[in-house]
Amino acid sequence: MNHTRRVVLMALFVAIASVLHIVESWIPLPLPIPGIKLGLANIVSLITIATFGWREAIYVVVIRVFLASLFGGILIGPAFAMSMSGAIASTLLMAYAYTAWHSTFSFIGISIIGAVMHGIAQIIMAALVVSSLTLLWYLPYLVLLAVPTGWATGMTVAYFLAKAPRSMPKPLQ
Repeated sequence: MNHTRRVVLMALFVAIASVLHIVESWIPLPLPIPGIKLGLANIVSLITIATFGWREAIYVVVIRVFLASLFGGILIGPAFAMSMSGAIASTLLMAYAYTAWHSTFSFIGISIIGAVMHGIAQIIMAALVVSSLTLLWYLPYLVLLAVPTGWATGMTVAYFLAKAPRSMPKPLQ
């Protein structure tokens, strides 16, 4: 794939992930636990990992969180720090899982790993921001709810990559 096509696809991934991130913040989930999200933007993160690799996925994630935070009005605040830490940590772990264990784990398993890591990183960052370890009680709930959201995200990625146009880069092996 030539450089221009690669840059255009990366920009498209950033745009799609940013829109998903913003739209997801508008969707109220009927759960008694605040802060739970579906992780729609992580669909793009995992597709980027599979088609381009971890470096490009980190670029997409960092730019996505920055743009969505800018448009959402939370740039350089506690919510930005929590979002960025969760996004980077989960993307790095999903990238590692994909490259090291892609023959063992499906996209669903890798996505669940990423969703769990996202919650862990966000709670750790929140505990650091407020200087209190009492927020760690929230972690089991986040991990428990990360499983169905990670499953849904992984199913979406697997479906998308199976139906992707032939011009789309094939997943890395």
